[in-house]
Order: sequence, then structure tokens, then C-alpha cells
Amino acid sequence: MLPFTSEDEFSLFRHIRTMHQGNQTTISGFFLLGFTVGSEQQLFIFSLFLCMYVVTMVGNSLIVLAIIGDTHLHSPMYFFLANLSFTDICFTTTTVPKLLADIQSQNPTISFGGCLTQMYFFMLLVDLDNFLLAAMAYDRYIAICHPLHYVALLSPKRCALLVVIPWVISNLVSVLHLSLLSRLPFCDERVVPHFFCDLEPILRLACADTQINNVLILFVGGAVIFMPFSFILVSYILIGAAVLTVPSVKGKWKTFSTCGSHLSAVSLFYGSIVGVYFLPASSYSAERDKVAAIMYTVVTPMMNPFIYSLRNKDMKRALRRLLSKKHLFLSW
Repeated sequence: MLPFTSEDEFSLFRHIRTMHQGNQTTISGFFLLGFTVGSEQQLFIFSLFLCMYVVTMVGNSLIVLAIIGDTHLHSPMYFFLANLSFTDICFTTTTVPKLLADIQSQNPTISFGGCLTQMYFFMLLVDLDNFLLAAMAYDRYIAICHPLHYVALLSPKRCALLVVIPWVISNLVSVLHLSLLSRLPFCDERVVPHFFCDLEPILRLACADTQINNVLILFVGGAVIFMPFSFILVSYILIGAAVLTVPSVKGKWKTFSTCGSHLSAVSLFYGSIVGVYFLPASSYSAERDKVAAIMYTVVTPMMNPFIYSLRNKDMKRALRRLLSKKHLFLSW
């Protein structure tokens, strides 16, 4: 758990509220409360998130470069993995650099336009992550259940469509949410109890009825999350049924082990998403949401390179080749 100090947080909240009351016309943004910690803990929190960000950037960049540079990895499975790693780089960059700046800042504010921009990319990329995990599940399903049709069902054109269509859908969903949000009036009290601009905390600051926004989150957001999740679930049920028909225990383990890394990433991603967005409103907790958000905005993108490479011989070989080339280049 991160070291939150509730008394300091409350005092800071009250100070900002008093400072902004009755001054609605001059406020152009929001105050991100983030992690209110003591000065002695500030350096530790900053260093922790900085290290996690660097590991995320380096790990996912190596995955992308290894897949591009190794012709043995030019297959649908690694094509989707490269796109997932690229998305994770962008996803983490949407929130963590701002968080690092706010930890060091005495006035961690964000303009209304900056807040909308951050929300746009955040929603776009989290939805895209969701669709890419579903595409990777489809790849494993075809590889295990229909291996003879793998090349035909996952041709380069179809793989490209499985990436382009999610980009379009995710973009439309983000624009729809923001177009409704941008029309809402906001009260004087604009303190966001979060470390980035997320849709739920911002809606709680609106002075108008947000029923349409909440319905949109429930139905459109729910569909974008749970339809791919249901597809992943059905894919693995069918994969499990196919694995059970394999006669030897060794063959069953070998077949299913190719899905282990993907299942780990899926569990980590969806577990934290459900914890933030789909629990009853009565159980809302700002601190719980912060910790859950850290899981899918920071921890999951950081862990994915390890999850997908440690047990994958082809990926480890490609990474060794990539690193040896860089070593030779630097030596030269």
C-alpha cells in the first residue's frame, strides 16, 4: 500500500476549496490531489514511479524492436504483442510523467483542455488494450483449435483489421464521452481526488445532472469492456475443451502453456479495471480507486514485457540478438 496521510490530504483539500470558493469564472482547470504524502516520503514515491516508468518504457520498447528486427517473429501472435507493447508505452506516458511532475510540484493543477486531452488518450488507449487482449485470445484459439486454417483465418489483411477497427471504435467512444462531458458546468470546488483526470472523479465535480453520462459509462463503456472480455472467456473455454482431448499429460501442458502468459496479463488487467469502474457507487473509495488505477496504468504495462518474454524461448532469443547487436554497435 502507498503511504497516504488522510489528515494532510483533508487539510489540503479544505485549503484549496476555501481558496477557490466564489471564484468560478476565473478557474480554468482542476487541482489533482494525487498522493498526499509527507515530505520525507516524497522522494521515495517519486523514485518508485520513475523507476517503474523507465522499466515500462525500456521493456516494451525492447519487445517492439525485437519483433520488428527478427523475421522469425513476423507472425500474427507477435504482431498483436508488438501493438500491445506500443499501446502500453503510450498508455503509461499519458499519466505517469504528469504524476511525476505533480509529486514535485507545490501546485499540481491541470487546465480544463489538458484534462480533456489526458482523458481522451487515456480512454482511447485503455479500450485499445482491451481489444488487443481479445485479438490475442483469438490468435491462441485459432492456433490451438484450428491450426490447419491458421494462415487463412489470420492473414496479414485480417490482422491489420483486428488492430485498425479497435483504433476506430476506441476513438469514437472517447470522443462520445468527452463531447458530453465538455458541455457540463462545474462547481467552484474543483479538487480531483485522483492522480490523473479520470471520467468518474471529474463527473462527480459537475453541477448539472450527469445521468446521461453515467448511463453512457454503464452501457457503452460496459460493452467496450465486457464484450472483448466475454470473447476472451469463450475462447479459453474452447481452448480448454480442445486441450482436454490431447491424450498425454505432457502434450496438454505444452499446448496450454502457450496461453499462460496471456491469461496472466488478462487477469491483471481486468481485475483492476472491474475494481475501479464496475463496483456499486455506494462502495466508492478514492483511495481504493487510486491503488487499483496504479495496477492497470503503471503495474500492468510494466509487467507485460516480463510476462510475455520470460517463458517464451523465441522472444528471449530475439531479445538476446537485439541486445548483442546494440552491444556491438556501442563497442564500435
